[in-house]
Amino acid sequence: MAQKIKKGDSVIVLTGKYKKQEGTVLEVWPKEQRLIVEGINIVKKTVRPSAENPNGGVIEKNASIHWSNVAVKDPDSGKPTRVGFKIEGDKKIRISKSSGKAL
Repeated sequence: MAQKIKKGDSVIVLTGKYKKQEGTVLEVWPKEQRLIVEGINIVKKTVRPSAENPNGGVIEKNASIHWSNVAVKDPDSGKPTRVGFKIEGDKKIRISKSSGKAL
């Protein structure tokens, strides 16, 4: 099965606390069906002192979000759209269902 949302895609959150906010996909886990979006689902986490962070303390980091709660942003209208596939020559490309343009 081809993956519909990939790293670097611009997405819009459809539900939850961050509804209607936009961000860029930083990481994708296809088996868990989760992804990390920049600036979305920020959580506070306490960390122990380490060589990297000698004082420890509370840090903010992006937590994962289920990919059914986001939609790819249409390159033309900027609205959420579904992703489809089209075969051009010998390549399979992702297209926007609403505008038909390549993503």
